[in-house]
Amino acid sequence: MALKSLKKQRRIQIVALAAVALIVSTVLIGYAMRDGINFFRSPSQVMEEPPAPNEVFRIGGLVEEGSLVRGAGEQVRFSVTDGGATVPVVYTGVLPDLFEENQGMVGTGRYVDGVFEASEILAKHDETYMPKEVVDALKEQGIYQEPES
Repeated sequence: MALKSLKKQRRIQIVALAAVALIVSTVLIGYAMRDGINFFRSPSQVMEEPPAPNEVFRIGGLVEEGSLVRGAGEQVRFSVTDGGATVPVVYTGVLPDLFEENQGMVGTGRYVDGVFEASEILAKHDETYMPKEVVDALKEQGIYQEPES
């Protein structure tokens, strides 16, 4: 009788230990991924609800015509728009070869004091591609036209 009780107690300990290990591993994975998850926002969403200065997110839209200004060194200033709102962007680094005005772009960074400080800029890679999030934001504002095939 004592042997069955000992086996049952050992089984309960193993199940409890496995449950604790599962919870700990889930928390560690979530903690490790927190910086890797960047939410997408359109310029209209950024202007409606400005994110906290320490929040890293992605913004996308069209590079506003006439807004591209190259500063000293590798610093570049431009504005990104979705037709409903415009957000000024500052980026220090080398822009992608295909980056130009009136073209789609996605940037990763922070919104600080009314300016999106980009740490990474991505541009379209061919004549027809535009990131899905950018297309959805532009369609929402009614300024997206399907590319001609």
